[in-house]
Amino acid sequence: MGRKKAAISGQLADVDLRLLRVFRSVVESGGFTAAEIQLNLANSTISNYISDLEKRLDMRLCDRGRGGFALTDQGKEVYEATLELLSAVDQFRNRVNRSHNRIFGHLHLGFAEHMLGAHHSCIVAALNNFSQQAPDVRVQITTMSSDEICTAVLEKKVDIGVTVLPHSFLELNTLTLFEEEMRLYCGPDHPLFDLPDEAISEEDLLQYKFVESPRLMPGREVLPEMRAWNKHAKAHHQEARATLILSGHYLGFLPKHLVENWGMANNMRPLLTRQFGYSNSFDAIWRKKHSNEQVITTFTQCLHKSLLTS
Repeated sequence: MGRKKAAISGQLADVDLRLLRVFRSVVESGGFTAAEIQLNLANSTISNYISDLEKRLDMRLCDRGRGGFALTDQGKEVYEATLELLSAVDQFRNRVNRSHNRIFGHLHLGFAEHMLGAHHSCIVAALNNFSQQAPDVRVQITTMSSDEICTAVLEKKVDIGVTVLPHSFLELNTLTLFEEEMRLYCGPDHPLFDLPDEAISEEDLLQYKFVESPRLMPGREVLPEMRAWNKHAKAHHQEARATLILSGHYLGFLPKHLVENWGMANNMRPLLTRQFGYSNSFDAIWRKKHSNEQVITTFTQCLHKSLLTS
């Protein structure tokens, strides 16, 4: 009886690394459909790539179908080996970069939705500076909800995130970038829209419905009084929250600059700003231990510089 031929008997090629990166993204996204946005590939293309990888390795890596996505035992082994391999590739690239003072590779940034405004120019300045220092680095920016950013950084799905931290993390470095003013809004058809603040009491708010946002989640309320509010709807994405507020049936929090940028200042009225207005602090976050060291360090240095000159 002859020996079974090894799945990979020769050298790894660029195509193998590309297939393994697609496989990693699919696993970390939880399936083909969820990986479409991150990879910017159609579902059918992703499926073909995984099939090619399975043929290359001569093993079935995952089950996919109506029952959902799940790794096989062999798939789990390949995924762990993939993380080790791609980390080693990044480390090799970093050493080579340092040897001739050029930077190659990739930088994946995760931004909280709608955070950029005219007064948040530090990020634009940092990107400008970084692109001059590292023109060969490929930059990818993914927009997510605020809470998704922390998870993406911790799970190494993005290199650097910019978001509002719910609490501190020992695994993360942080750099405070800017503040965002949050206000409690109602729409033009809401009963409180035409009432002056002096005629509205905190007790009056208890009879109305609110749309839950991240800072109105149980245990994360900005003020104790907010715990008694009737969070009747949920919309952690700001456009969805604004839609509910504009319906006239809900009160909810939105960034002041976003309402103004949308041209909605006349259609949304802030309520009791002194009592319930608050500020969000946006931080850049990145892991203390990471393989993409030179790229991440260069970009965070650009952020530091932009804050000093802004």
